[in-house]
Amino acid sequence: MRLTSRPVSDETFSALAKGGGGAGAMGELRAMQGLKNRLLVRALVLEAEEAGHPHAALAARAYDLLAEMETHERERVESELCHPAVGAWALRTYLSLRAGTGAKDDPGRLAALVVAIAVRARIACRVRLAVEEDTVVLPALGSLAVPAGARGVLDVTVRPDEDGADLDLGRSTVRVDPLRDGTGWQVLRRLPVGPGLSLVVDDADPYRWPAGHVTEPRLSEEKLEHWASCLRDAWRVLAERHRTVAAELTSGISVLTPIHAPAFGQNSATSRETFGTVALSEPQHGLGMAATFAHEIQHAKLTALTDMVDLTRPEDGRRHYAPWRGDPRPVNGLLQGAYAYLGVAGFWRRQHDREQGARAFRGQVEFARWREAAYRVTGTLMGSGGLNERGEEFVKAMRGTLERWLDEPVDLAVAAQARREADQHLTTWRRRNS
Repeated sequence: MRLTSRPVSDETFSALAKGGGGAGAMGELRAMQGLKNRLLVRALVLEAEEAGHPHAALAARAYDLLAEMETHERERVESELCHPAVGAWALRTYLSLRAGTGAKDDPGRLAALVVAIAVRARIACRVRLAVEEDTVVLPALGSLAVPAGARGVLDVTVRPDEDGADLDLGRSTVRVDPLRDGTGWQVLRRLPVGPGLSLVVDDADPYRWPAGHVTEPRLSEEKLEHWASCLRDAWRVLAERHRTVAAELTSGISVLTPIHAPAFGQNSATSRETFGTVALSEPQHGLGMAATFAHEIQHAKLTALTDMVDLTRPEDGRRHYAPWRGDPRPVNGLLQGAYAYLGVAGFWRRQHDREQGARAFRGQVEFARWREAAYRVTGTLMGSGGLNERGEEFVKAMRGTLERWLDEPVDLAVAAQARREADQHLTTWRRRNS
């Protein structure tokens, strides 16, 4: 979806292409993602009516209430529309309605968003909500257990007060507190990060991640405290030596989604559907979590940018070697990986001299290996014929950053280890893909 003819400023494009951006660039990307979500919500309401969806009237009524709320709570509505799971739901629902397969992705779920905003903004209202399962998720807020007998299309009355709201569902009432659990209510918990910043741990919303089979169930209090400890340590690392990444985290990332861990190491990812979410398996320590943010924020920036600016030509079927993957990659995927590992190399460039012993050596190896790998891939991209004019401009700027880093000396033992690891990966890749 292309939103405007000039979607990002030249200054932001240039800053992103060099590998950075900071709060200003991330804020611009976030604003455009919010606009995309707003357009998708409006489009799905119209599509639901056109398709004769049984909950089209519920969606239309919820949209009218949302518009009314916006006249008094514009910032609140804009913030909720930027919630990653809302964007994912809006996109999937719009696409399923267009394809005529909208039974699963319900446009009537917009009413749940209205309820969530009403609770947070302390707005008394009545909403018609389709209740078909045992729980109802209020996006960015939590999930409530549906009382026995409360099924079908219900009139839900929101009666707010200073500490939350009572929700009347048919003949039953559920107390919703934005800060804590209650009877029939589980709040989405927040982890404090730094001054004025907290991240939602979304372990409830069915739209929190595209691949539902990899998501973890609700974290125990013990696990949540471990995540909180790692996050505090990660923030200290970022705030001390990685201020651009810290600023991008503050202005662009709002949700952590727990996913399954691999047999060894850690999984992490971002998704085009859920801008603002970093999905990751249980962190091992704060330093690793900080490095994960440096990696995944790069993906988030590039996917948001390419939502608005084409950098590549249509796929021609060719695949290329990526020094961080076991499979051949198309140009789009190669660009994503190079941009992410530009971020990884930059992280360890700034961090390795803060570490000691084996961890310091490992940090230097990470810097040496990934600056070289990302640089080589920028050459592959430039020679691939798969970049358009803006893409060539973007990759040239990436390459310029990496060229400067290649001039920085590293110990001979570090360089040798980085080369061994790179050669081993290439040998394995050739054997697997020959």
